[in-house]
Amino acid sequence: MNFLKKHKIILCILMTILIFSVWSWFPVTERFNIELSDEGSMGIRIALITDLHSCYYGNGQKSLINRIDKESPDIIILGGDIFDDKLSDDNAKILLEDLVTKYPCYYVTGNHEFWSGRVDSMKDYLKGIGVYVLEGECKTIEIRGHMIDICGVDDPTDISYYDWKDMLENAYNETDPSHIRILVSHRPEKTHHYVSYDYDLILSGHAHAGQFRIPLINRGLYVPDQGFMAEYVNGIYELSNGSKMIVSRGLARESTPLPRFFNRPELVIINI
Repeated sequence: MNFLKKHKIILCILMTILIFSVWSWFPVTERFNIELSDEGSMGIRIALITDLHSCYYGNGQKSLINRIDKESPDIIILGGDIFDDKLSDDNAKILLEDLVTKYPCYYVTGNHEFWSGRVDSMKDYLKGIGVYVLEGECKTIEIRGHMIDICGVDDPTDISYYDWKDMLENAYNETDPSHIRILVSHRPEKTHHYVSYDYDLILSGHAHAGQFRIPLINRGLYVPDQGFMAEYVNGIYELSNGSKMIVSRGLARESTPLPRFFNRPELVIINI
């Protein structure tokens, strides 16, 4: 193969990577329809927002807010890393202060909130604007006659294993077996803990789909805490105890050092 031909091949490869990286900058709405009882559809709609990392979605965060409003969710789940440890909180706050006026919002921490060193002030801010901050507890909401227990735990970054396990235990002990039971936890890889509890649905983020997602087999090239060819990166999974787990690819864009590849940022909509 001559010198010029080699350079053409390399240029084509680089252009392909660039095109897919640019395409992967634009968000998408992913919808999941799940049945949690023999009743069929309950008419409950959840918007799952994870890993925003305070990234920019237009003036006043309007491109993301409009996308959420178009779906008319009953509740918003904020699954961690809504804030970032390096970027300003401004974009996250603009989004949150809009959403909380229209929807019940439930939040758990991610690792970057702890890495910021400001996790307590972030929680105080969220509570102050009316967001439910879940720290090993359960909140009950009624939607169209259906009772839902929404439980949440802190990210285990800066707390001991035993304290985190206590959070899981305490939250579950507050649930009612006759209710729909949802666990919100930033980390999808901790399935060996989640299967010990009879949750109907578990909602997570964190993995960013490995930043480089391998689409045909739905694996992440590399994810911290999961390693190479990570399994729990995107979409819906059924765990060994029958619980369903949905993992969002998240909404991070300019906060990440590497571009997303086959991995568009996403708003997740769950219809129950």
